[in-house]
Amino acid sequence: MTVISERISFVDHDVKTTIVILPKKESWVIALMGAWLGMWVSIGVITCWALFALKLTQQEQIILAVFLSFWAYYAYRVGRSFLWLLWGQERIKIDEIGLHIKKSIRTYGKSIPYYFENIKSLAYDVPEEKSFQSVWESSPWVNGGERFFFDYYGKMIKFGRKLTKKEALLLSQVIEKRMRKYSKK
Repeated sequence: MTVISERISFVDHDVKTTIVILPKKESWVIALMGAWLGMWVSIGVITCWALFALKLTQQEQIILAVFLSFWAYYAYRVGRSFLWLLWGQERIKIDEIGLHIKKSIRTYGKSIPYYFENIKSLAYDVPEEKSFQSVWESSPWVNGGERFFFDYYGKMIKFGRKLTKKEALLLSQVIEKRMRKYSKK
């Protein structure tokens, strides 16, 4: 196993190369998100209890139902981000067929193959350090911030969440070299 950075490593096998990208783990961020998520779930449970246990007017029931729909949306988004920080990883496998990308939490996730002959213009883009986009994407509750992208049948495929400029440069060299190696076979 070769380590590119504290978050990125790869293994060369005879017929494939496997790259693993882990999320940036900061214990204080995980603790704060866990506490926020715990409080948010508590608020939702109490609101559900109030909706069904208390005698409310129809207008109050509608207000609580609307609140619960927004609550469920944010519970899902932050819960998924929290699980990503704990157990998430991006796996990129390069073999004779093409590039296989899997974004998973533990073992849950699906590997999607992208064939070499249909991949057009693989590139990466890292926003400027002080830009609004950089600040937004560095937020722990935002799962986005994919740095690599390519065109595949007119659809933009993205991967490489929250990589630094140095990590993106090193990873791009590894990916391009392996793609040239395996596409010739």
